[in-house]
Amino acid sequence: MQSCFSEFSSPLGKLTLVANGRGLAGVYFEHHAHFPGTARMQRDDHLPVFDLVREQLAAYFAGQRKSFSVPLDLSAGTAFQQQVWRLLAKIPYGETVSYGALAEKLENPRAVRAVGAANGRNPFSILLPCHRVIASDGRLTGYAGGLKNKAFLLKFEASNQQLIAE
Repeated sequence: MQSCFSEFSSPLGKLTLVANGRGLAGVYFEHHAHFPGTARMQRDDHLPVFDLVREQLAAYFAGQRKSFSVPLDLSAGTAFQQQVWRLLAKIPYGETVSYGALAEKLENPRAVRAVGAANGRNPFSILLPCHRVIASDGRLTGYAGGLKNKAFLLKFEASNQQLIAE
């Protein structure tokens, strides 16, 4: 199956959803640093995976969902990137971790920069919450979807901490 795309209107602007025959392949902000573009994709607003991700994103932005259960195709990433991306899914809603802490979880404390690079290549904005990764001194650094969006998402989650656990 050729890659397809659809869109979702979020409080942060239009998100482009990308899917292929293996699942969701990306969720990108309008000015996402590593967005491959849709020129070679077909628009299809009726794929079940798009319906599922739109439903879950709507619930997230309504303050009714903390995590996502959408079939993701991680195959665009290297084995290391996929390891990092899987760790992102384990960062609790409303909490932050440092790049160094993620490197430690990979049992490779010297891989801080590599973790940062893998984090920056995460194609699943919001779903795999790379916005929850910050510098060890607490600064907001690097976000392919833009630091303004990262700050919004962290503030949004902090204000919705009382969500019912899923």
